[in-house]
Amino acid sequence: MDREKLDIMRHSVSHLMAAAVKELYGDVKFAIGPTIEDGFYYDFDLGKKTLSEQDLPKIEEKMKEIAKQNLKFEREELKIADALKKVNDQPYKQELIKDLEKEGEKKVSFYKLGNIFEDLCKGPHIKSTKEIGVFKLLRVSGAYWRGDERNKMLQRIYGTAFEKQKDLDNYLKMLEEAEKRDHRKIGKEQELFLIDKTVGLGLPMWFPKGALIWRVMEEFWYQEHLKNGYELVRSPHIGSRNLWETSGHWGFFSQNMYPSLEVGQTLEDAKAAKKAEVKEEYLLKPMNCPFHVILYKARPRSYRELPLRWAECGTVYRYEKAGELSGLTRVRGFTQDDAHIICSKKQVKTELLRVADFITHMLSTFGFKDYNVYLSLRDPRNKEKYAGNDEGWEFTEKIMEEVADEKKLNYKKELGEAAFYGPKLDYKIKDCLGREWQCSTLQFDFNLPERFDMKFVNDQGKEERPYMLHRALFGSFERFIGVLIEHYAGALPLWLSPIQARIINVGSAHEKYCQEVHERLLKDGIRSELDILNETVGNKIRKAEKEKIPFILVVGDKEIAAKAVAVRKRGEGDKGPQDLEKFVDMIKKEIAEKK
Repeated sequence: MDREKLDIMRHSVSHLMAAAVKELYGDVKFAIGPTIEDGFYYDFDLGKKTLSEQDLPKIEEKMKEIAKQNLKFEREELKIADALKKVNDQPYKQELIKDLEKEGEKKVSFYKLGNIFEDLCKGPHIKSTKEIGVFKLLRVSGAYWRGDERNKMLQRIYGTAFEKQKDLDNYLKMLEEAEKRDHRKIGKEQELFLIDKTVGLGLPMWFPKGALIWRVMEEFWYQEHLKNGYELVRSPHIGSRNLWETSGHWGFFSQNMYPSLEVGQTLEDAKAAKKAEVKEEYLLKPMNCPFHVILYKARPRSYRELPLRWAECGTVYRYEKAGELSGLTRVRGFTQDDAHIICSKKQVKTELLRVADFITHMLSTFGFKDYNVYLSLRDPRNKEKYAGNDEGWEFTEKIMEEVADEKKLNYKKELGEAAFYGPKLDYKIKDCLGREWQCSTLQFDFNLPERFDMKFVNDQGKEERPYMLHRALFGSFERFIGVLIEHYAGALPLWLSPIQARIINVGSAHEKYCQEVHERLLKDGIRSELDILNETVGNKIRKAEKEKIPFILVVGDKEIAAKAVAVRKRGEGDKGPQDLEKFVDMIKKEIAEKK
């Protein structure tokens, strides 16, 4: 079954679920029940009744009972006034209908499921419940009406549906495996990061091991950028209101930004309700781009300087609702591995090709070789909502498609999905469970060069507007690390592991040699630690294996006599005794090869 047909079936199952909830619980106020990436949900207002996971089997049974009746889905179209009368006891549906009326709609459609349920819906649906495959209700959660915490909290039931039982079984196995790999769970077990409400939701802090992973990634990132002809820049965490008004973020991106800060006075003054003598409004930055533009404009630029490739690991802050935050993958403060390439028109294609190669290199180094690419284009029927002109859009869209073809990228065109400021290529990596994660992105910007009046003097001595490319390889460090943890189930590759070897003594007489081994590894940059606690060797090994340490080195009398270590390798078990110097050479080689 193709994706479109599957979505239609899943949406029909969401109506089936709503019908079952109505029959089981009577006085229900219905909100919305759309399909999502892997299934569907429906939001209900059940008054004082609170659903739990234990209610789901009962709802499922009622759904199966209704489905067996082979009830038809039938569409009915009504005028707005008649539609409002039909749902006079359904406040959420009334609100939706009134919104459609404001948008200019004269009629709305309803879908009947036999004679047991009817719902405001534009469809489409399957013909009857006979066409429903297999389904499973997954979980219950709370959800504010329309995602606004000022509105009432509703109860949301998530579910999924497939054409065949084997597909459902595979999906449920994937969910089970995903739960084991949850980066929030592993992050806690391995003491990698912490999000604490005392500090603030959506603001990760890093324990020593997590900070080490970050540092290794960042060092690699810097080295690779310098090798690839980038220069490094840095920008502050806040910028003046004037900056964001000039960039257009104040007007076009305000739903993602935090309110302005008054920096013309102290907290003490503000608490005393004193007015600032000179008003200075600053905002937490949601992006690094405008700062890089200001750096560019610090002096006149010549074509001989182009292309400029300026890179920064800059922390940005974007508004997210508390209920939508999720570990490292959805946060309020995150560090983008940003770069901006400023070039002439004739340099555009070469730079795009370079970035495409760079993205491939970075992703493959971290173990991601399977990904889909999405080419986001503007909607030609609604050109007025985009910055730039036809010539610029046509040129950049054509060049992006040529690059995707030449690099043999597995890409899909998405009409109307471009940002208002330019077309883009989004890379969605696939993890070991086949899940897609948005990471690398490459996009043009027609907005900032125009708003900041960026120029360079061309080889004819005339001023010319440069092209500006945004690009990120990880997307953000936080999200990428979260994906890495889940992809590897916490068993990160040797070169990325915060602890590469743990040294274990058999008894107290072996502590001195353990210290010597530890110092020898540290001398060559191998990240090691000692476990010389008064515990059994077996218990120490089990702890190290649970923490997914790549190498466990056991030291006893024989190892001391031979200047060796007994090696256990993650996933392979006991490798026997090895000469210490040979082991050091071996592990250094594996680290250098990014294994």
